[in-house]
Amino acid sequence: MKLIHSIILGLIQGLTEFLPVSSSGHLVLFENLFGLESAENSNLFFDVLLHFGTLIAVVIAFRQDILELLRAFFGMFRRGDPNRERDIAPRRMILLLLVATLPLVAVLPFKDYLEGIRAYPWAVGIALVLTAVLLLLSDRFTRGKKTEKNASVLDALLVGAMQAVAVTPGISRSGSTITMGVFRGFARDFAVRFSFILSLPAVLGATILETADAIEAGIDWAQMPIYLVGMVVAGVSGFFAIKLVRWIAAKANFKWFALYCAIAGVTAIVVSIF
Repeated sequence: MKLIHSIILGLIQGLTEFLPVSSSGHLVLFENLFGLESAENSNLFFDVLLHFGTLIAVVIAFRQDILELLRAFFGMFRRGDPNRERDIAPRRMILLLLVATLPLVAVLPFKDYLEGIRAYPWAVGIALVLTAVLLLLSDRFTRGKKTEKNASVLDALLVGAMQAVAVTPGISRSGSTITMGVFRGFARDFAVRFSFILSLPAVLGATILETADAIEAGIDWAQMPIYLVGMVVAGVSGFFAIKLVRWIAAKANFKWFALYCAIAGVTAIVVSIF
């Protein structure tokens, strides 16, 4: 693998993983339409490192929230916890995150079938157009006020259902979950926080499974410096992508991402046909 290849794949992973434009959809388009080999095909361990880079980006961006959740979680096992009242909201957040993860677990047996549309760029194009519609809708919902303090279990379940649907290449995970959160009355900043923190269990689980597969397939240690560059690029670009999404979501201005997804989707459909 060349260094420039590693940098490009790192940028694609870092930016599209968090910007509401579908990382899997873009990887499919780059593979099928532009002849760029995916990280997974070039080396599975490199793919693991790219996902690890984006995982670290989320942890850094939401480090205070994550620390609060961890303190609240372990506090449940201590008698006479002095932070009991303070941890009510974080513990509700933990409950909501657990509930929202259930749909993704339920869809795992069908994951390979949903990801099968990778072989059909026109189908990925249709999914990108659907993502554009979701983003336009999110801008039109009234501003909600729900947070972890008063969001319901049903709210969390529906957001989780959108995360499960986003297993389909071309459907943006962040875009669909943020849109559903806003639709259910989440405050926009909370919709973004919930969406990205919700991604942690999924990305962590996938990274662990892929690591085992990568070790079994073999690791080219000579390529490790190049792999690490890609990981760093994915992490840094992912961190700034998260910042950008939080800023844009607060202003309810996803229209440019919607336009981009629509153009990318239509282009994929047209090129695939002709």
